[in-house]
Amino acid sequence: MYKPRLKGGILSVLLLALLPLGAVLAQEEIQEKAVRRIDVDEAVALALKNNLSLKSQQVEVGTKKRNSDTSWKSFIPGIQAGASIIGDNEKTTVSGMAPVPYSSEMGAMGIPRSMFETDIPGVGTMYNYVMPYSIDAPRWHIAGQIQVSLNISAAMFEAMKTLRLNYEGGLIGYDKAKIQLERDLRKSYYQMLLVQEQVELLSESFAAAERQVAVAEANYRAGLAPELTLLQAQVSRENMKPQMDQAENGLKMLHAQFAMNLGLPYDTQFELVSAQEETNYIPLDVAELVRKASTGKPDIKELRHNILTLKSSRKAQALALTPGLSLSWNGTSAFIKDPWKDNWFDSSDNWQKGGSFTIALGWKLDSLIPWSTNFQAIKDIDDNITTVNLGLDQLIQGTEIEVYNTVLQLEKTRITAETQQKAIDLAEKSFQLTEEAYRAGLQDLLQVQNAELSLRQARVQMLEQEFNYRNGLIDLEYSIGVPFGTLSSQGGTK
Repeated sequence: MYKPRLKGGILSVLLLALLPLGAVLAQEEIQEKAVRRIDVDEAVALALKNNLSLKSQQVEVGTKKRNSDTSWKSFIPGIQAGASIIGDNEKTTVSGMAPVPYSSEMGAMGIPRSMFETDIPGVGTMYNYVMPYSIDAPRWHIAGQIQVSLNISAAMFEAMKTLRLNYEGGLIGYDKAKIQLERDLRKSYYQMLLVQEQVELLSESFAAAERQVAVAEANYRAGLAPELTLLQAQVSRENMKPQMDQAENGLKMLHAQFAMNLGLPYDTQFELVSAQEETNYIPLDVAELVRKASTGKPDIKELRHNILTLKSSRKAQALALTPGLSLSWNGTSAFIKDPWKDNWFDSSDNWQKGGSFTIALGWKLDSLIPWSTNFQAIKDIDDNITTVNLGLDQLIQGTEIEVYNTVLQLEKTRITAETQQKAIDLAEKSFQLTEEAYRAGLQDLLQVQNAELSLRQARVQMLEQEFNYRNGLIDLEYSIGVPFGTLSSQGGTK
């Protein structure tokens, strides 16, 4: 009887010990699944900091900056050093005549120095006697060499300018990517707010449909309505389920894409802060907007800079046809004795040294032939510049049409919103009267709920118009190259 108690006591102790751990794990799980509250400005700041596509482009800009900062590297001379060990296939004999110098032994024998050699000022020593010699040259030889060269041309200076233009173009492209990300993020944020309202409206509509099914079923059971009425109410309710599922899945997909743009896990849950400011329907000057867009749109700025870069590349290619200066120096040193037996550093006379310094002016004349590779490369760049200029003209024209259509759409949205506001006023009046009739016992609760649902539908439709208007302003602000919110905050362009 004692052992079971002991066993139960141990289990109790273990359970008590594991309770804090379970509480910690549960708390961590709750924190991981916590809903993140965020507004549109905070979302933009987070995306600019964490977006992977922007980070990749930032690395590319860093590469172009490094190439621009080190463009002078073209003037670093080429330096090449080498060493070699050479073994002759056959034995080599060196023979010749060598002077007989005066020695101390000859002086001891009483022989005068003048018999063997005579010093001539300004010339050196003249020897009176020579003798033949013949020696075997070493089979192995060791030699070292070093070469320094530098080529200078006018094209090198223009190439440095091209690298700088590439870096500036990278900055323009990076700024364009940031602006595009902010534009898309703001539009996505407002779209999620709208879809969220639509989902809530569908949920309320589904709840209203269920209430209508309940009323129809009660009337059918009481004999006050035919079965057809009940079936129609049930069909109407079931038809709403696919719409709800589609809207909810669409909202989840928007949340996942939104989280990816912010650099967050795809399953991050958001609580979006609704826009507090009212939508201002502002006057817009089409001509002024078109003028600003033709110079301020990021796409146009980027294309104009691409043309400058192409022109610089074309100039560098043309300068490559001009003469170029070449500077070179080389030095060699060879050990004339046996590298395996003799001391390398015994005497400097054991090394045979040579070298030269060359200044050369070269001109590649075949490049001047109209059908040469370099000449054709210039023509290809000219064609590319012409194509990009035509693309720029098309982009400007397309932007003008885009701005014009956007302004027309904004005006249409404004008129629709005014009409929708009247519908909201009527729906509010209808709901108020229905509610008063319900309090007086003249209407049932279902009629009040339906009137409230109609009011909600009118307000959601108004949100759609506000969403369309906000998106149009965002597109306009991107087209004319101003910070987002400029048009609405300044009251338009008039």
